[in-house]
Amino acid sequence: MKFMTTYDLMETARNTNQWFGATARALGSYPAVAMVPSPLFRMVAAWGEVTERAFARMVAKPDWNINTVVGADGRDHIVSVEKSVTRPFGDLIHFKVHGRPQMRRRVMLVAPMSGHYATLLRSTVASLLPDCDVYITDWHNARDIPVSEGKFDIEDYTLYLVDFLKHLGPDTHVIAVCQPAPLALAATAYLAEEEPAAQPRSLTLIGGPIDPDAAATDVTDFGRRVTMGQLEHLVIQRVGFKYAGVGRLVYPGMLQLASFMSMNGDRHTRAFSEQILRAAKGEAGDHDKHNRFYDEYLAVMDMTSEFYLTTVDRIFKRGEIARNAFSVNGRKVDIAAITDVAVKTVEGANDDISAPGQCIAALDLLTGLPDHKKASHLEPGAGHYGIFAGKSWRNNIRPLVLDFIDANSGDPQPARAHLKTV
Repeated sequence: MKFMTTYDLMETARNTNQWFGATARALGSYPAVAMVPSPLFRMVAAWGEVTERAFARMVAKPDWNINTVVGADGRDHIVSVEKSVTRPFGDLIHFKVHGRPQMRRRVMLVAPMSGHYATLLRSTVASLLPDCDVYITDWHNARDIPVSEGKFDIEDYTLYLVDFLKHLGPDTHVIAVCQPAPLALAATAYLAEEEPAAQPRSLTLIGGPIDPDAAATDVTDFGRRVTMGQLEHLVIQRVGFKYAGVGRLVYPGMLQLASFMSMNGDRHTRAFSEQILRAAKGEAGDHDKHNRFYDEYLAVMDMTSEFYLTTVDRIFKRGEIARNAFSVNGRKVDIAAITDVAVKTVEGANDDISAPGQCIAALDLLTGLPDHKKASHLEPGAGHYGIFAGKSWRNNIRPLVLDFIDANSGDPQPARAHLKTV
């Protein structure tokens, strides 16, 4: 499978389907066909509209679309997205709120590199922005990174987090969502030994696979069934000629998307069928619920092959974080070295990706951390998405996380504003 031909064939198929959709939409939208007493052409146009949009989103990077935030003074403050640290495989970006006094809480969100862009955490950012000075890791699409930039695996990812934390300084609170939770824990332990003064004040791990063997899911079962050789043969391809990363070995975003959608195929089929009917009736909107969700869900990015394969091998198969046996550049990272960074884990009771038990395992590894600096929360009824972006996050988890930040910020009088972003 390691051929540019297979990558380019996928892109050709995507591009062709986008073209079919655009053609059908145009054909069904001619004024002349409106005179035909049949709903056929309206259905053709609706199918084309939904199809074109869906296949176009697969190669588009979503915008943040966070324009303003209401401050404590009651005024709208403009928000701009600025790069604080620039690296070949990912940047640290800052949501700068103009004209607002310096916030007491500085938060670094660690976004997952698991097929979607960091904008998957858009609602998480929007909910934190009124109360915090927010930074986030913005990982780049591997297809756009020239081969000359070298490799990027989980050790490089960990060192990126170390550099970002050194840049922000010690008065930082880290929130790691899903996939990066074990590597955020490793980066903190790395700093504990190398540069303790640069450690964050607190670390919140949300739905991450610290110990994948603690609770089985479809993800962990797949990791056990498939050998590394099979995995490499099945999913790794070379970027085709269309992109700057031509020749780079990647796990293509469109293959990842096919895997995501196959897990809930019936639900996705029903969602698109209903959207076509709504479009035919004139009830669909450019930013309706369906389009808001799928504009983000369908926007996928390629991962470097070495990052994907080392994640499966070292985190899931060999359990290096769970066994406290992870190393970076040949140097063992001892999680027990964390002695004064408060750590909180958050899990969803109905999480079918990182099941309850996988994330809270981090607390058992922190043998050098006093119990009063450890905390955990299990959210009843919440699935994977809900614990960082859904109703459970908004109503229950977010206030708990902010309270945890305040309790470990050194501020004797914590206060939280309840504001809104636009």
